[in-house]
Amino acid sequence: MPCDTFVENAWYVAGRSQEFPVDELQGRKIANRPVLVWRTRDGKVGAFDDRCVHKRMPLSEGRVLADGLLECSYHGFCYDGAGRCQRIPSQLDRPIPTKAKLTPFPSLEQDGLVWVWPGDPAKIGSVQAPRTPEISGEEWETHMFDPLHVPANYMLLIENLMDITHFYPLHEGNIGDIEQSKIPIELVEETLWGTPTVKTIRRVQGYKQPPFMFDWWGVPVVDRWHTHHMVAPGLTRVELRCAPPGKLGQAEHEFGYVIHHSHTPVDPTNHVWRLWVSTRRGKPSASDPSKTCTQRIAETFPAVMDEDLWALERQQRMFEYPDDDYTEVFLRSDQALLRARKILAELEKGNRGKISAPARQAA
Repeated sequence: MPCDTFVENAWYVAGRSQEFPVDELQGRKIANRPVLVWRTRDGKVGAFDDRCVHKRMPLSEGRVLADGLLECSYHGFCYDGAGRCQRIPSQLDRPIPTKAKLTPFPSLEQDGLVWVWPGDPAKIGSVQAPRTPEISGEEWETHMFDPLHVPANYMLLIENLMDITHFYPLHEGNIGDIEQSKIPIELVEETLWGTPTVKTIRRVQGYKQPPFMFDWWGVPVVDRWHTHHMVAPGLTRVELRCAPPGKLGQAEHEFGYVIHHSHTPVDPTNHVWRLWVSTRRGKPSASDPSKTCTQRIAETFPAVMDEDLWALERQQRMFEYPDDDYTEVFLRSDQALLRARKILAELEKGNRGKISAPARQAA
């Protein structure tokens, strides 16, 4: 089971666009690499190795000067928005060393998210960052939960999302019940945005809604279409469509949500989990019509996330013990997570591994 590594050559979410104001330097650790994210005064977001070329000082601890240059807080090396050193206070009378430039990470901004590629830029090829139109779409109301730092390998979260038979017993009494575990599972594999993906589809008629979902929408029994889709190593998309019996497929009767889960590895045993829930704009919640469905989900869903976090932490701890004669027993409901493991294991073969940078010559 690949729970001691991660895919380096992939797009990962560094944060939502609004998290990166102009000239506010932010440090991230993505796939075991120090990343500086910086929106310059031209409005563009760039990502660089967060280490000053001189003495490894994190540049995210520096500041942006009046002339728009990023100043390292240790010796004052100054960099422009392209990562080139433009000024060294201690030797203003000498040329800037040609090697005094930051290593960039490929980055892009789309659909309200900032993505970073921490791996080998030459391996990007046809791989694109997944689209998330609901997050920025005007017809959707989206709530972003506070990012969670999870002390577990990101694969454990992906597996959690791909198999909802854990909704009973882990989420019993809020979004889960044992009946969900009985719903047949369809498996779909396809390539999207240059990456192999796996998706589960669960269809059910006459399903009695769990407490939270009745709270949100007020319909006790529904026909339901539910998907969980690992669209990239860094993103899983969940879509839920419900309607009164016999009405599924009729837009005026349907309700539900789209949830995007981003899982950005920090290192082999930690990741950052971000969750965005989107519902159709203007839909009031059943339990409190003064609030929209998105607002009501935002109030109640943290209880679900806390339960998942509780389980992931405990699973990760068990990897501290030798397997000896222990082996996992798999069920039919585990087909999607097993396929996800194989996809990620195949992608991990392209990892650069740790790179030992040669000592720099004195300037």
